[in-house]
Amino acid sequence: MTPAILTLAILLVAVVLFVTEKIPLAVTAMLVLISLVLSHILTPEEAFQGFVNKNVILFCAMFVVGGALFETGMANRIGGLVTHFAKTERQLLAGVMIVVALLSGFLSNTGTAAVMIPAVLGIASRSGIRRSKLLMPLAFASAMGGNLSLIGAPGNLIVDSTLAQMGDGAHFGFFSFALIGLPMMIVALIYFLSVGYKLLPDHDVPDDGAFSDHVVESAPWKQYFALAILVATVLAMVFQSFIGFGMHVIGVVGALLLILVGIMSETKALRAIDARVIFLFAGMLPMATAMQKTGLGTMLAENVVEQLGHAPSPRLLLSVLFVISAGLSQFMSNTATTALLAPIGGAIAVGLGADPSAVLMAIVIGGSCAFATPLGMPANTMVLGLGGYSFNDYVKAGLPLVVVGYLVSVILLPMIWPFYPNG
Repeated sequence: MTPAILTLAILLVAVVLFVTEKIPLAVTAMLVLISLVLSHILTPEEAFQGFVNKNVILFCAMFVVGGALFETGMANRIGGLVTHFAKTERQLLAGVMIVVALLSGFLSNTGTAAVMIPAVLGIASRSGIRRSKLLMPLAFASAMGGNLSLIGAPGNLIVDSTLAQMGDGAHFGFFSFALIGLPMMIVALIYFLSVGYKLLPDHDVPDDGAFSDHVVESAPWKQYFALAILVATVLAMVFQSFIGFGMHVIGVVGALLLILVGIMSETKALRAIDARVIFLFAGMLPMATAMQKTGLGTMLAENVVEQLGHAPSPRLLLSVLFVISAGLSQFMSNTATTALLAPIGGAIAVGLGADPSAVLMAIVIGGSCAFATPLGMPANTMVLGLGGYSFNDYVKAGLPLVVVGYLVSVILLPMIWPFYPNG
C-alpha cells in the first residue's frame, strides 16, 4: 500500500469515527496523529508540531480571556442590556441575536449560548413571549457570530493554519471572516424578522424553574477589568503589525494580566481551557502535512477536477465544498468537519493552481451552518428540551438559513478572494 493510499485510509476511518462519535472527537484526532507516525508517513516531530503551533497557544490564551467575562458575570450583564431596548417581540428577537452574535465573535460560542439561555428564559417569562421563538435564533446566532473574527471559532484558526501551510505562508486577517460573516448575519436577521419568524416553532413550554436568569456576579471592578482586557486584547490583535508581536503573544499577555490581578485564579484559568478543542485541532493538523508529503492532496485534486471537468467554475467548486461541509456539520462537530475538509479543499485549490483562500472560507462557513438538526453544535442541543423542539423544527426553520448561507458565500467569496488573483 502506497503512503498516499494509506493516508487516505486513515482519513476515511477518521470520517466514520467523526460522524458516528463512537469515541470522543479529540481521541479520534489523536488516533489520526499517531497512525500517521506508526505508519511512517510522518516523523514524530512533524506529527506533534501542532502542539507548539501558535494558534494552539492563541486558543489557550483566549479561552482564559473569554472565560473571565463568564466568570465575573459581565457576559450575562451585557446580554441583559437587550431588555432595555426591545419593545416588541421581533425587536427582542433581533436584540438577542445581535448581542449573542457580537459576544460569540470574540468568546466561546457554546459559552455565550450557555450564559444567554438563562437570561433569555427570564426575558421570555417576564414578557410572556414564547421561549420557543427566542431560543432557536439564539443558538443559530452563536454560530454565525463565530464568523465575525479570526478568534470567533476554532474552525477559523484551523483554516488559517491550513492557508499558511498551503498558501506560501499567507494568513487571513483578523476581520477577514467578517467579510462573509457580517453580510450573512444581516441577511439572517432579515430572514428571521420576516419569513423565518413564521417558521419558528410556537410551543407553549411550561416554566419548570430549572433555569433562572440569576447569575452570581463578581465585584463591578472585576467585571469592567475583564471587559477592558478583552477589548484591549482584540484591539492589539487588530493592530498587531504595528505592535510587532503575534496574536498568540498578545493573547498570552491578556490571560496573564487577568491571573496576576486576581480576576482568574490559576485553577479557573486552567478549567476555562477546553482541552478537547486543543487536542482536536493539534491532532488533525498533521493531516494537511501528510496529504502534501504523500501526494494524496494532488491525487484528490486531480480526481475532483476530472469529475467537475477541466478548469471547473470557481462557483461550482465552492458550491460542492460548501454543500459537503454544511451537510457533514448537521451530524458531526463543525470544528471536526472543518479540520477534516480543510486540507482536502486546500489541496484541491493548490492542485488547480488557484488561491486556496476562497475554498477554505467556503468550508469553514459551510461548517458553521449547522442549523438543520439539533446535533450539529452544542448550542442547538442545549435549547432542544428548553424550547420543546422536535428534530423537524430545526429542519423547518434552519434549512432555509443554510440556503441563505450558501447563497451569500457563493456570491461573495469569488469576489472577495478571486481564484486566480493574478490571472
